[in-house]
Amino acid sequence: MSDLSVSTELNAVTERFRQAPKQYDAVLLASFGGPEGQDDVIPFLRNVTRGRGIPDERLEEVSHHYRAFGGISPINQQNRELKAALEAELAARGIELPVLWGNRNWDPYIAPVLQDAYDAGHRRMLMLTTSAYTCYSSCRQYREDIGIALTESGLDGKLEVDKVRAYFDHPGFIEPFVEGTAAGLAKVRAELATAGTPDAPVRVLFATHSIPTRDAEAAGASEEEPREFEGNSAYVAQHLANARAIMAAVAPDVEWDLVYQSRSGAPHVPWLEPDINDHLEVLAEQGIKGAVIVPLGFVSDHMEVAWDLDTEALETCKNLGIAATRVPTPGTHSTFVSGLVDLICERTVEQNISERPHATELGPWYDVLPAGCSENFRGAKPVIAENGSTVGTVHEAHPVEEGTK
Repeated sequence: MSDLSVSTELNAVTERFRQAPKQYDAVLLASFGGPEGQDDVIPFLRNVTRGRGIPDERLEEVSHHYRAFGGISPINQQNRELKAALEAELAARGIELPVLWGNRNWDPYIAPVLQDAYDAGHRRMLMLTTSAYTCYSSCRQYREDIGIALTESGLDGKLEVDKVRAYFDHPGFIEPFVEGTAAGLAKVRAELATAGTPDAPVRVLFATHSIPTRDAEAAGASEEEPREFEGNSAYVAQHLANARAIMAAVAPDVEWDLVYQSRSGAPHVPWLEPDINDHLEVLAEQGIKGAVIVPLGFVSDHMEVAWDLDTEALETCKNLGIAATRVPTPGTHSTFVSGLVDLICERTVEQNISERPHATELGPWYDVLPAGCSENFRGAKPVIAENGSTVGTVHEAHPVEEGTK
């Protein structure tokens, strides 16, 4: 166990948006999905970019990340392993909740999974997503996916789906990064010592997915309980708070930065910066000789880790003469899996965990999202309501912005 400081006290805002425990009859593991062969790549990318009018020729140009790995994204296998690990942990605790798995963009799709669940007799499900932070694509969009599926299938009012709180600073998610960051620092320092430069400066880079600036500013926004966030965004503030907590536990004197990756879309649309590769060039000019890359924004080693970090960022480090390593994602780390089951137990009547552990002052996050959080700027869609249980009102339509995620 590390020296990570964890609190279980609830702030007033969290208490206001806390949901009473319920009797659930299944868990839905919801994720992004990914192709599992070369023939899947273009159909998958069509799903991801649906509604943007992007031709197949352009999709083929951006498919090389997947093509380089045989057309296979690691994410589906990661989810199979996570599902099995969750089932094992639930069984070990005597919790009889089946775990179903549904994806946003590839088989098994969320809509048929919900239909199958209903046909099997399930009526109240608790959704656990493979996104830990607060923003449109990692939180509200999942709720929209459920809302659309329930509406189009006629299951609205028949099947209830709630979502666990954003778990960005749950110790189960943070502890594996603490462990990995410590090991990463030791590895890079050993490599520098072998090269005869044991005292060379090392920087820790916490990497996460860049998102459009407008989406970032909408993350955490609340019409009912306005809060001010560092960087004018809950998404940014959550990552900064996590990075501080990890470094306080591992190496308080080592300098670190929050960097972004995987930007896509039109150049004129502002996204969060700095890009990790651009920042590495700046660090090299400053004399930094070692880098520990922490994929803080990611639950598992999917394509944006395997390509953007393991391929591009590490190649940038090599070209710049920077000794570097990439820290593992939580994946199926036992502490992470146990923490996810704890999150389930926070919301269940049986084996209930009433405390809400959190490693930063921002947490614990809300069980029930306040109105206005992570607004959808892309168009009107049904969404599971703010109480997380029924299909809510359709959001006001906004013009679709080219190049947004």
